Amino acid sequence: MTRPRVFLYVQHLLGIGHLARASHIATALAAEGFDVTVVMGGAPVAGFPGPGIRTVQLPPAVTSDHGFSGLADLEGKPVDDAFKARRRQMLLEACDRCGPDIVILEAFPFGRRQMRFELLPLLDAIDTMTPKPFVVASIRDILQERIKPGRSEETVELINRYFDLVMVHGDPAFASLGQTFPLAHAFETKIAYTGLVAAPPPSPASQRFDVLVSVGGGAAGRTLVNSAVGAARKGPAERKWCLISGPNFPTDALQAIQHDAPPNLSVFRFREDFASLLTGARLSVSQAGYNTVCDVLRAGCRCLLVPFASGGETEQTSRASGLERLGLATVLSEEDLSETALAAAIEHAFARPEPQAHSLDLDGAQGTARILHGLLGVKQSQSA
Repeated sequence: MTRPRVFLYVQHLLGIGHLARASHIATALAAEGFDVTVVMGGAPVAGFPGPGIRTVQLPPAVTSDHGFSGLADLEGKPVDDAFKARRRQMLLEACDRCGPDIVILEAFPFGRRQMRFELLPLLDAIDTMTPKPFVVASIRDILQERIKPGRSEETVELINRYFDLVMVHGDPAFASLGQTFPLAHAFETKIAYTGLVAAPPPSPASQRFDVLVSVGGGAAGRTLVNSAVGAARKGPAERKWCLISGPNFPTDALQAIQHDAPPNLSVFRFREDFASLLTGARLSVSQAGYNTVCDVLRAGCRCLLVPFASGGETEQTSRASGLERLGLATVLSEEDLSETALAAAIEHAFARPEPQAHSLDLDGAQGTARILHGLLGVKQSQSA
């Protein structure tokens, strides 16, 4: 029997969280017998989507500002109609070559509206395919709130018109889709929860740090990075710090920090063993992005979360608040962030008891494979 073919589209614009989650899913699907093609629309990132995964790289587009109001190429130039047409044609051709049984669109139509110029034509093309593949939305558990009027209704219309399934990569015991998307009841029968998509359990830490500071991709973490350097300088000299700036952190700023860092602070752009380092850290300090939080939950270490909230972003604040309510995190708002406030919050976090064991489902990548096998099983039973 031929392996079922999956065509997975992912567009990361600022950080690398969407790409990391999609990569975990692609790896799990490949391990569970799927033939996976990942189409990437953002800037290439070393190590993603992972070994053995077929990839298609579209001309990269990134956000032109932290408000996600426009698209630019890697040189910072606004994308034009010719750029969009080239991407759209490449995407349509890649899907046709793949001949998928399942098409997965990461984030859309709940997000990535900027990519409608290529995704709506893709959905229309899929409608004409014979046999027609399943169309699946792949979304995180907590969505951006306070969106513009009419957007939610438009999302519902697109779901009901084009999509067979909405995979929510979360544990409903922690957050249900309806909490941040109130119209979820309009397609309730299409919703399936996979569990949180965490990386597999890591190997033991090769180094141990008292405080491990990370800022995801690094594009939106400059204030946290600068505050962490100041807090490390203020704190006890014997306390060992590790700061990971992220691959998108500006090179000149990183070099300045590496030059001026106090002796107790080790500074890195990227650590492939980040998840492993968490298992040996006394305290993780980070933003509250989906993937970082999953890594922290997997490691079971203390954590201090400084959720990204610029440009009206609500997702990370909602996630951090939920973890704080469960006793799994200490939270410092981005608005209150400074080296003094961070130093005080770190001392408060150290004073708290070790976090309790939790029962949140972290095996969402395997859950995704199980759900998609079930989806294909429905089609096979109907055609029998």
